[in-house]
Amino acid sequence: MTPTTNIRRLLVANSGEIAVRIIRACRDEGIEAIAAVSEADQDSLAARLATDVVHIGPASPAQSYLRVEQIVAGALLTSCDAVHPGYGFLSERADLAEACVAHGLIFVGPSADTIRRGGDKVEARRVARAAGVPTGAGSDAVNGAGAARAVADAVGYPILLKAAAGGGGRGMVRVDSARELAAMFGTAAREARAAFGDGRMYVERYVENARHVEVQLLGDHHGGIVHLGDRDCSTQRRFQKVVEEAPATVLSSDLGQRLADAAVALGRHLDYRGAGTVEFLVDLDRSEFSFLEINTRVQVEHPVTEMVTGVDIVREQLRIAAGEPLSLIQDDVVTRGHAIECRINAESVAAGFLPSPGTITKWDPPEGDHVRVDSHAFVGYEIPPYYDSLIAKLIVSGADRAEAIEASLKALDDFEIEGVETTRELQLAVLSHDDFRNDAINTQWLETTLLPSVTSTPTAKELTHG
Repeated sequence: MTPTTNIRRLLVANSGEIAVRIIRACRDEGIEAIAAVSEADQDSLAARLATDVVHIGPASPAQSYLRVEQIVAGALLTSCDAVHPGYGFLSERADLAEACVAHGLIFVGPSADTIRRGGDKVEARRVARAAGVPTGAGSDAVNGAGAARAVADAVGYPILLKAAAGGGGRGMVRVDSARELAAMFGTAAREARAAFGDGRMYVERYVENARHVEVQLLGDHHGGIVHLGDRDCSTQRRFQKVVEEAPATVLSSDLGQRLADAAVALGRHLDYRGAGTVEFLVDLDRSEFSFLEINTRVQVEHPVTEMVTGVDIVREQLRIAAGEPLSLIQDDVVTRGHAIECRINAESVAAGFLPSPGTITKWDPPEGDHVRVDSHAFVGYEIPPYYDSLIAKLIVSGADRAEAIEASLKALDDFEIEGVETTRELQLAVLSHDDFRNDAINTQWLETTLLPSVTSTPTAKELTHG
């Protein structure tokens, strides 16, 4: 159903930097933003910036941000027209989209049916195949370790065991031999069940020399759909992204166009509405690509695409949700320059990336014409231990990749944070390394090449050694 009214008041059903990002986009669109806050976020930057706040429960996400009934009640109580779920939490839960519609609220995102088909990774593979998008060697859901072994024997080791309802690297494990498959299948299934309430697993052939590339989509209620180019998210640790770039310079123009065409074909097949991302694995040795998943929400890394295209993705989300047609057609999308996003987490690299909650005593982010910092942090902010450890995204652009790297290094060097440990030094190390500068990395590079050089409390010099 196409919305027929403008959005006047919107509930921001999330926390942290994405809540701040949505609130600022609402201001630009003339929409009143109401922050849904847990007890831990009552004095957050989102709460300070919002038109109003509504309390949705205790600090624990299970009792606040993950409760559909609390989100809907908060929206109705504050006379909101719409709900924006951000990313994480309930952003890819079809039952939130359904509950919003049932109560006369606009859900800023695709339909519940699209979320359901895209959110289940096994179903998403079926949908991709139906749209003519290559899915690579692997399986649909497998019933136990024995079935997984039969698939593995057919496609060859190593393989990936992946959670059907998964995301963020949880319920995902690499298996190198039949000998270890049974035990690792049980471990991955238990993790998936604990994280998602669903222990179903499927198998994919593991690509040793791969890049992780994704394509940003926008679709409206009138049949319009465009892509905003690609991003490279290959700098990863345990399948979680650390650095993102736009565009993906490793792709030839032909391969990049094929990825974009495949993403648009999938979006059309799903009658996609809103902002979404189609993720692919690019086999560098074979010059082939295969579908990984579709994320039916705004991505953490959306700012790098905004920097190189000039398109405000969150504002487009709001306009699409209100029933407006896309403000651009494909020929309007032009990529200029290169952008890099560094995720700054409150984590201790030396302690195995353990979260480092605490109070920020100094916060002095860099500034500049081509520098953007998306954050919810400030001096005196006490980072709660309940949520994601991301405290800032540093996004920097340049005329080309080399210039963007140099500008990012300067911005990282100027970024002063005290009171908690962060991953800033790691980001300096990544961008300083010759492999990264030469675009000679893959999805394993960070873990197999850079991180093993850490022998004590890491510094940029130690991490770049060798």
